[in-house]
This record gives sequence, C-alpha cells and structure tokens, in this order.
Amino acid sequence: MKVGIILPNWIGDVVMATPTIRAVRRYIGSDSQLIGVMRPYVGEVLKGTSWLDQTLFYEKKAKQAEYGYKSALKQLQDQPLDAMLLLNNSFRTAWLAWRSGAKRRIGYVRNGRGMLLTDKLHAPREGLQWKPVSAVDFFMETATALGCPSEDLRLELATTEHEEAVAEQTWADLGLGSEVIAFNTGGAKGSAKHWPMDHYIDLAKRLVDERREAQVLVLCGPSERDAAAEIVRRVNHPRVLSMAEQDQSLGVSKAVIRRCQLLVSTDSGPRHIGHAFDIPVITLFGSTDPRWSETYHEKAVTMMHRVPCGPCGKSTCSVAGHPCMTGLGVDRVMNAIRHQLSQHVDRYQVA
Repeated sequence: MKVGIILPNWIGDVVMATPTIRAVRRYIGSDSQLIGVMRPYVGEVLKGTSWLDQTLFYEKKAKQAEYGYKSALKQLQDQPLDAMLLLNNSFRTAWLAWRSGAKRRIGYVRNGRGMLLTDKLHAPREGLQWKPVSAVDFFMETATALGCPSEDLRLELATTEHEEAVAEQTWADLGLGSEVIAFNTGGAKGSAKHWPMDHYIDLAKRLVDERREAQVLVLCGPSERDAAAEIVRRVNHPRVLSMAEQDQSLGVSKAVIRRCQLLVSTDSGPRHIGHAFDIPVITLFGSTDPRWSETYHEKAVTMMHRVPCGPCGKSTCSVAGHPCMTGLGVDRVMNAIRHQLSQHVDRYQVA
C-alpha cells in the first residue's frame, strides 16, 4: 500500500499534524510506503522522525524546478498511490492529488475543490462562520476517513545527532546551565500576535532577580535577530542571553527548545515544538482564538487579555494601543511562570 500526505504550509501546523502522520504510519504498517509532500522550509520539522519513507518537496512559486508543480506531479505519477490525505485546504494541492492518479483523495471541501476529492470531509460551522476546531483534530479526521483506528493526540518530534551536537555547543558557548527559560518573541502572520518588547524586558529582569539560578534565553529566527539582541542589550544582565549570534536553523532551534525548562511564547511554531518535546509552555495569545491550535498538552498554559474586539484573527491590529497584548500584564505572566516551575520543574530538583 502506498499513501501520500500533503502537509500544511506552516511550521506549527506541521507539528500539529504529527499525531495524524503517526496514526497513518501505524495503520498501514512497515510493509507499506508513506510519502510526505511538503514545502521545503518545513522539511526540517520532521527530521529525526522515522514515519515517512519518502519526502517530496513542492512549492507553489518554486525558484528551483525540482520543487515545482511538474516535478512533484511526475514523481507522484511514477508511483501511483492508493490514497492521498490533504492536510491543507488549497485547490492547487487537490488538483495535484487528482492529477497524480491517487485512488482515494481525502480532504475537506473548501475553495471549490470538492469535485477533486473522493472522500469529502466537511468542517463544522457556527452560523456563517467556521467553528473553531483544533488543527490536531481537524487533521486527524483525514486519518479516520482512511480507516485508522482512534489514536492518541500527543504531538511528537525528534532531533538528529547533528542538531543535538550544535545545540550542545550553543549551550557551552553561552554558558547555559540547568534552569533555562526561553522566550519566543516572534510569530508568523503579522504583528498582532506579538507581546510588547517592554513586557519581555520587564519579565526577564524579574525572573533573574527572583530566581538566582535562572537564565533567560531569547530565541529568534533571522527576522527576529535584531529584536532578540535588543532585549538582551536593554536588560543588561549576564544571565539574559539570546540566539542572535548562534545557529538559528529550525533543526537546531528544536534541539535548543528541547533542552529548556520552560518556554514563554507567542502563538507560533516554537510553542508547538515545546509541546512536542513535553516541556512546560506558556502561550501569550492576542488576535488568534486558542481553540484553533489546542494541543491537549497537560503542561500548557494559555493566557489572554479579553477585549471587545478580539479575538479578531487579523494579522495586524487596527485598534490604537494593541490592547489585547499590551493589556496582558507582566504580573500575570510572572505568576504563571511561578506556577509552571513549581508544578513541573522545582518539584523534581533536589536541594
């Protein structure tokens, strides 16, 4: 049996798809083949795992021919599939699945693509709006339609030896110890998800003042490098550090997050990576509804400041002062950190 899975386009969504990938792998068995179709930049998310037998990269506006539509189509047509699961909602990927010759094409009826699917799933609605449903459940419905039995919804990732080696060197270079609290300040899809920099600075100062062994590590990708360095500069404390001058690849970021004792994050990919490695995570929500990205992680804390205009789902805030995030105070987050550390970190440490 050969089964393909067209993965979502965002890092966090791919992490939330891991229970579905794992369920399909178990269902079809080791004698069958499982092919993952994904954008190149999310490929590192699944490195270290062993569910996929083959990875096929595909990008809508590919600069390299090997990642283009024609290349992806040919590779799929050369190995006809018994089924294809579509975990994103685009018409283009449904067209690719149909052209590939996959006997079953399982996905949600969205964007006029229902005619291209053999197994049509329908997302629930609340009136004229889509009902907020966790992507974890949303993706798992495709596996259920394939015939997979009920599966646990635990997020899961792994790292490679190389990623771990680089992370270990990073730990040594920065002088990191056994109580590292990471801040993920960035977030894809716009600034509406961002917590104010001044809040992070205040929070970092309070943490290192209150906990004499704690170190704060500000995570970043290339686009957040300057902001991470600015936080460190303004806090001006030897136990507040950043990844601004370190390897910022996704794979190394996974290994770094895995080593941390706690993560404070916006609603973005690193948050889900933290859940997949079973570390305590505090997520600061602004414009997005937490129900869309519920991960069922027992060490997760969700924080919001309720405002009349939210959650709006917008990428940028149109209200003066960005109240949903500025109103989420440092005191509340600090209290949540104390609780998380007392529940999941301090009680395992021997005095």
